[in-house]
Amino acid sequence: MESAKWSQLWLDYKKCKDSVEKIAIEVLGFDRAHRVIDSGVKELKLALGRIFGAEVSEGNGAADPFAVKIVKDSAVAKEGYELVSSASEIRITASDENGALYGIFAAIRKLSCGVAKEEISEKAAPSNPLRMMNHWDNMDGSIERGYSGNSFFFVDNEIVVDERTVDYARFMASIGINGIVINNVNVKDAASYLITDRYFAKVKELSEVFADYGIRLYLSLNFASPIELGGLELCDPLDESVINWWKDKVKEVYDKLPLLGGFLVKADSEGRPGPFTYGRTQADGANMLGDVIKPYGGIIIWRCFVYNCTQDWRDYKTDRARAGYDYFKNLDGQYHDNVILQIKNGPMDFQIREPISPLLGGLTKTNQMLEVQIAQEYTGHQIDLCYLVPMFKEVLDFKTYCQKDNDTIADVVSGRAFGNSLAGMAAVINTGNDFNWTGNYLAAANLYGFGRLSYNTELSSEEIAREWIKMTFSLEIVDEDMLTDMLLRSREIYEKYTSPLGIGWMVTPNGHYGPSVDGYEYSRWGTYHRADHLGIGVDRTDKGTGYAQQYYKENAEVYNDPKKCPDNLVLFFHHLPYTWKLQSGKTVIQHIYDTHFEGYAEAKEIAANWEKLEGKIPSDMYNNVHHRFEMQLANAREWCDQVNSYFYRKSGIEDELHREIY
Repeated sequence: MESAKWSQLWLDYKKCKDSVEKIAIEVLGFDRAHRVIDSGVKELKLALGRIFGAEVSEGNGAADPFAVKIVKDSAVAKEGYELVSSASEIRITASDENGALYGIFAAIRKLSCGVAKEEISEKAAPSNPLRMMNHWDNMDGSIERGYSGNSFFFVDNEIVVDERTVDYARFMASIGINGIVINNVNVKDAASYLITDRYFAKVKELSEVFADYGIRLYLSLNFASPIELGGLELCDPLDESVINWWKDKVKEVYDKLPLLGGFLVKADSEGRPGPFTYGRTQADGANMLGDVIKPYGGIIIWRCFVYNCTQDWRDYKTDRARAGYDYFKNLDGQYHDNVILQIKNGPMDFQIREPISPLLGGLTKTNQMLEVQIAQEYTGHQIDLCYLVPMFKEVLDFKTYCQKDNDTIADVVSGRAFGNSLAGMAAVINTGNDFNWTGNYLAAANLYGFGRLSYNTELSSEEIAREWIKMTFSLEIVDEDMLTDMLLRSREIYEKYTSPLGIGWMVTPNGHYGPSVDGYEYSRWGTYHRADHLGIGVDRTDKGTGYAQQYYKENAEVYNDPKKCPDNLVLFFHHLPYTWKLQSGKTVIQHIYDTHFEGYAEAKEIAANWEKLEGKIPSDMYNNVHHRFEMQLANAREWCDQVNSYFYRKSGIEDELHREIY
C-alpha cells in the first residue's frame, strides 16, 4: 500500500495468494527491547499483516499459529543471517542485531518475490564491511547533482526529522546499508555549523533514527573549519594550534553526537581547501583527523578525487586521469588504521565508460573503498533509463593483478585481498523529496541495486533487476521479462548514442545533460577528446601521458597497445585516425556513425516496450516513466545528430550506409 505522502518503493507490501489467519513473532536470545530488534519486529508486523492479511502478534499466544522466530546464534557471521522454514515457521538466525534485521528484510523480500513461506531458505553474510550512501545535499535544501527534487534532510538551513526520515532509514536497512553521509562533500555555508551547538540536537535526533535501523550517521567535513569556525589564521594539519582546535572540537562533537560514525573529507580539489596549501601531503591531513577522532571509535573517509581543475589541457602531456594515482600511490602504507581512502570507480568522473582506477589494487597497504555514482550525473539525469548495476558488476569483477589470487576489485574493496577490516563501497545517492524519491520510478532500480550489490557482490545484474521488479510491480512473467530486458540493455543503449569508444564527456558544461561535443567546464583549456581532422582520442600510452603504465603490467600491456586494447576503451588510451580498424572490424568513424544510429533506434524500441505496460501498472507510475521516455528520445536524437554531424564534418568521411547526417 502506498502512503498518501510519498511512495513506499520496494517496501509497498502487496497481498499474496496465500492466506494465514494468525502469525506469532518470537524473539529468542536477543533483547526484545533493543532498538534494532524492535524495528525489525515492527517491520515484520507491518509486512506479514499486509502480505498474508494475517493477525500478527508476539509470543505464542494464538492456538497453533504460524511462527516467525528471530534467533540469536553466535556461529552466524557478523551482520549475516540464515533463513530456514517449514510448514509451521520461518526461522531467522543471526549473531547480532544488524544481521537479524537484514534477515528479517530478506525473509520479507522472499515473500514479496512470490516464494512460498514454507520454501524460504537462504544463508548470507555481507561482502563488504562498509556499505554507504553519500548525499550531496546542501543546507538550503538544494542537492548538487540532484535529479529528484530537493533534500528531505534540509530545508532553509534547518534539519528535518519526520516520518519520511524513518521511511528512508527503512529503505536503506532493507538493502543492507549501514552508513549514511547526510551532507554534500563540498561543505559550504551553514553546513560547516553541523558540528556546532546550532545543529547538535537535530543531528543527534537524526542519528537516533538511523541507529534504530543499524545505520551509522556520518558528516562531510570542511577541512578549513579551524579558520571558518575557530577563527584561526590557518588550517595546516601539522600546526599545534590547529591540532588542538580539532581535539577540542571533536571531543565536543562526540559528547553531543555519541552515535556519529566519523567524517568524510574532500580536500585540495575543485577549489576545496586542503593540506596542499601548506606543503603537506594528503596523508598528513587525513592522519591528523584520524588521530583526533580515534579515541571515540570514529573513522576518517578521505576522498581521492584530487586534481588541479586549472590545468592547461592544450599541453599534450597534461592528463587529469593520472592525478589520483600520482598523488596517493607514493603514500601507500602511510595512512593510519582508522583512515580509509574513498576511490572513484574510474580515474575521471563517473563517465558512462572509463577504465577502472589504477589506485584500486594499486594501493596494497592502505584501507580503501570504492565510490560509484547512482545519481545519473553523466548517465542521463534520471531522465534517460540507464540501469547502472551492470557497470558496477564490471568494476567489481575487474582483475587488477595486484597479487596471484583474490585480485579483483571486489576482493580489494571487501578487504579480502589485503586483510583490511576497514573497507567497502559507497555511492553518491539519487534520492530527493519527489513523491517517488528518485524522479523517474525506474531509477529506483539503481538505488535498490547498489544496496543489494554492496551487501552481496555475487548477485547478478539480472537477479537484482528481477527482485526489484517483483517487489515494485505486479506483472505477469512475460511483462517482467520485458522490463528486465529493458533494464539490462539500457546502459549499453545510452553508451551507444552518447560517448563512443571510452572517450567520455561531450556533455553540456556544468549541467552535464545533452550533447556538446566540445563542451567542458574549463573550455579555455581545450577539450577532452582532442579530435582534429585526422583522428580522435588521448594518447595515454608510454609514448603519451604515461597513464597506462599506472596499471600492473598485465593490464598495462593491453591498454598500451591499440591492437589489444578493448574497443570500448580504445580512444581513452589512444589517439587514432578515423580510418583505424577496430577489433570489431569497423573503422573508428563507422563505429561512431553506427552506434549513434543504433542507440537512437534502440531507445525508441525500449520506449515502445514501456507503452505495452499501460494498464498493467498504476497510472501515476506509467505516466511518469512515459514522460521520461519522451524526453530520452529527444535527447538520444540530439546526441545522434550532433555527434555524427560533428565527426562527419571533422573527418570528411562518408557513412558507408549512406544514412542522412545533418
